[in-house]
Amino acid sequence: MTTPSPTPLQLPAPAPLLTRGGWSAFIVALIVVCAVAPVLNLWVPAGSLFHLSDYAVALLGKIMCYAICALAMDLIWGYTGILSLGHGLFFALGGYVMGMYLMRQIGRDGNYKSDLPDFMVFLDWKELPWHWALSDSFIATLFLIVAVPGVIAFVFGYFAFRSRIKGVYFSIITQAMTYAAMLLFFRNETGFGGNNGFTDFKRILGTPIATQNMRMTLFVLTGLSLLGFFLLARWLVRSKFGRVLQAVRDAETRVMFSGYSPLPYKLTIWTISAMMCGVAGALYVPQVGIINPGEMSAANSIEIAVWAAVGGRATLIGPIVGAFIVNGAKSWLTVTAPEFWLYFLGALFIAVTLFLPDGVVGLVKKLKAKMTTTKGAAQ
Repeated sequence: MTTPSPTPLQLPAPAPLLTRGGWSAFIVALIVVCAVAPVLNLWVPAGSLFHLSDYAVALLGKIMCYAICALAMDLIWGYTGILSLGHGLFFALGGYVMGMYLMRQIGRDGNYKSDLPDFMVFLDWKELPWHWALSDSFIATLFLIVAVPGVIAFVFGYFAFRSRIKGVYFSIITQAMTYAAMLLFFRNETGFGGNNGFTDFKRILGTPIATQNMRMTLFVLTGLSLLGFFLLARWLVRSKFGRVLQAVRDAETRVMFSGYSPLPYKLTIWTISAMMCGVAGALYVPQVGIINPGEMSAANSIEIAVWAAVGGRATLIGPIVGAFIVNGAKSWLTVTAPEFWLYFLGALFIAVTLFLPDGVVGLVKKLKAKMTTTKGAAQ
């Protein structure tokens, strides 16, 4: 009697990176960033109803940088269960690396007509400190933008995760790390401009930075970075790596009993998230025109978490939407009612926590599901 051969196990086919509707929305966003916005800003007359003003370009570019940070927060908080209150540090580090390059690009056009940045001349410095050695190279700057936040995040994360620090304790030490860095950067002798930081940038790659064409170029690069990071995040969370991250979020002890070590997974996504924030900071600085230690404040890091919570954690698109909603409201309220902005932000976070635990995107999904159910029942 022959033994029947076992039926081979059929694994489910991997899901596509985006649905057909998702790809359509992605392509529309790509066209808006690369074609529609430049046309409306550069070629449509300023008096036209359809003209996109330079102010709007700068504001949208800044919010897209914030959206990259919110997306980075979603990877570690929404999908891994690690709430960081220190991502403002990685954002600022990327900004400072870019700021150092932009300060070197000023050359002798500064107030003191010196090869040294103006603040160094004012402090009677005679030469650049050692950590400015590669600041005149654009290629080295691009590398350091991701390397500096990445290395710091890797070292910090390794010791924290190896010690199994998590929950509120991890949030507290990330906040403490950011606060300590802010105090360090406030000191004049560290060579980072002290309280004033870096400003008065003139050019980038030899091209004047204040021109309309350069501002639009930075806007397009920021939009492409946001879309690229969204695809990267989508690919990560839908892979086996992403499934392990979600298992760590839901039941880390069971993951360990299943033979997986959470350390490399948590450390990898933590480092990737920090590098994303570094890129966002580097894109932010030339568009805003300043970087100082205030970017490392506790409020800035908390706001990143608020954007993710408002939009909807573990959705990827939610934190991006949250960044636009919160910062759009901030831009409007700081003009119309500046004294109420902080109250609005606090009330918004409390309301989302109590009534919208899944954020705006979660609310939209529930409404769509309810409408579908109602429609099916009516039929």
